[in-house]
Amino acid sequence: MSAKDLVEKAIGGHQIAIFSKSYCPYCKRAKQLLKDNYPDATSVIYELDEMGEGSDIQAYLLQKTGQRTVPNVFIGQEHIGGCDDTVKAHSTKAIAPLLK
Repeated sequence: MSAKDLVEKAIGGHQIAIFSKSYCPYCKRAKQLLKDNYPDATSVIYELDEMGEGSDIQAYLLQKTGQRTVPNVFIGQEHIGGCDDTVKAHSTKAIAPLLK
C-alpha cells in the first residue's frame, strides 16, 4: 500500500488518526489527551519511527498538510495540526463536534 493510500484510508476510516513518533513527548501528550477525553472515538495511531515506510508517510503528510512535524492529528477527517493545536482544539471544545 502506498503512503498516500495508507494515510487516506486511516483518515477516512477512523474518527481520530494520529501520525506520531514513539519517542516524541509532544506526540505522547496529544495521544494521552485524546485517549483520556474521547475514549469512545474510533482511532488509529501510526508510529512512523517504527515503520519501514514512515519517512514516505511523513513526506506525504507534508505534501497534504504543509506540516512537517509530528504529531500530525486528524479528527473527523479534518486536519487539526500538532500537539499545541490539539490541546487548543480540546480546550475550546472544537473536537467533540468533529466526532459526530
